[in-house]
Amino acid sequence: MAFFVTADILRTVWMGEPAVISIVDDDAWARSGLADLILSLGYEVRSFESAEQFIQSGGITETMCLITDLNMPGLSGLDLQSHLRSRGHRTPVIFVTAYPTEKHRAQAFAEGAAGFLSKPFDEKSLIACLARAMQ
Repeated sequence: MAFFVTADILRTVWMGEPAVISIVDDDAWARSGLADLILSLGYEVRSFESAEQFIQSGGITETMCLITDLNMPGLSGLDLQSHLRSRGHRTPVIFVTAYPTEKHRAQAFAEGAAGFLSKPFDEKSLIACLARAMQ
């Protein structure tokens, strides 16, 4: 059976406003490209260059889904996920990485990741992950 996702199906509205998707990636080009795609799907986007910046922003309370790089200076994406889970946040997390390993993938999913994508990935893969995460 084929699974097709369109922007209309995927878009989620929270309290009359577009859902907020937060992006954490130390690579400005990657952050910008992801933000453009997420905006084109009708979401509101918040971008951060580090896990620490995201944590300090207090943005977790309004974030409906978090897309984070795996390998970053300071806290990694896995560290960020653990930090959020240890504080009771169950926000869906989608990992993107240029350096995937089975160990990291297993750890991410063991802690409840909604997706784990290897860079470069096509937009359909990310949209499918978002659809599962936002259900």
